[in-house]
Amino acid sequence: MDNAALIALGEKYVMRTYGRYPLALVRGEGAWVWDADGREYLDFVGGLAVNSLGHCHPRVVAAIREQVGKLIHCSNLYWIEPQVELAQLLVENSALDKVFFCNSGAEANEAAIKLARKYAKEHRGPESYEIITMRRSFHGRTLATLTATGQEKFHRGFAPLPAGFKYVPFNDLASLRAAVGPRTCAVMLEPVQGEGGVYAANKDYLQAVRALCDDEGLLLIFDEVQCGLGRTGYLFAYQYYGVEPDIMTLAKALAGGVPIGAMLAKEKAAAAFGPGDHASTFGGNPLATAAGVAAFKALLEEGLVENARVLGEYFYQELERLAREFPQLTEVRGRGFLLGIEIDGPADAVVAACQERGLLINSLHGHVLRFLPPLTISKDEIDRAIAILKEALQEVLGQGMH
Repeated sequence: MDNAALIALGEKYVMRTYGRYPLALVRGEGAWVWDADGREYLDFVGGLAVNSLGHCHPRVVAAIREQVGKLIHCSNLYWIEPQVELAQLLVENSALDKVFFCNSGAEANEAAIKLARKYAKEHRGPESYEIITMRRSFHGRTLATLTATGQEKFHRGFAPLPAGFKYVPFNDLASLRAAVGPRTCAVMLEPVQGEGGVYAANKDYLQAVRALCDDEGLLLIFDEVQCGLGRTGYLFAYQYYGVEPDIMTLAKALAGGVPIGAMLAKEKAAAAFGPGDHASTFGGNPLATAAGVAAFKALLEEGLVENARVLGEYFYQELERLAREFPQLTEVRGRGFLLGIEIDGPADAVVAACQERGLLINSLHGHVLRFLPPLTISKDEIDRAIAILKEALQEVLGQGMH
């Protein structure tokens, strides 16, 4: 089937919960994908930060093939070998002590919310259940994580929303301090807000948030679903800040493309969960965690975090150079390979013009261009993306300044 046939069938049978671009991707390798018409694209969407190793990384493909022949699924009533191995890798390479596995970022954040409340009821009192989150945040699509998300547009049509969330502006310590009260149990934030428009936390702010949580006896939760696992040029985004969370959530890139989520916690918080307090039928199943072990080892052993740091800086500088050429590009933001450009102009039209020329990027809120290349990307591929982006900007915004 070609693009047109697949799209027609999809329109007929698939629920319309996504605004989709008019192409069907059928194959990928490294930083490249092909659509059903055989056209080639350089992929700087990367499955929305899932495909950090690029498409079909050989180690992940081999691990999945091997595991499929051994054991695809069994219940968490039993110990699961690759699950234990992935938990060990995560703990030994982070500042956290215990891992709970699930299937997505939203589920990881649900687990974090439940753990924070359970811990607080034991350590702060029965009325301690409120979690303070940030404006512009994004934590998922379940009712609780949707409510934790500090963007009203995601809340519309789903009332009544669960109680127990309060929002404050990001990077604003005074507002956070004023919001803390007797019912507060935790502060939850993304070190770099991806869906909110690519905004990074200030270093002194995060360090002050950690101190505030320590003073008030609150848990600090970092949602690293999008910004974790090498994306910012550090294995975990918290490492850049020198701030350790009590709870951290991961998903997207963790298994090289296979659905998985993980909630990590320090021992003191993790101890609040006992058997029966939380569970997931598919969470940490043999297939997903075997892929996770292969993906995580590739991340550690193939210099990809360093690549994100070094070439991320190069990419950032190239985007800044474009911004000097096109005055409508008002700000370049982000870290590593989680980058965005604020555009005073039609972001969606730029995305479409890039796609027409063989580059996939996406837009946020109609005024931010976001770039999520695989951590395996080369300098030549970045240069190609920049050249296409420049052509697209010339078409949509008019000739840049020279």
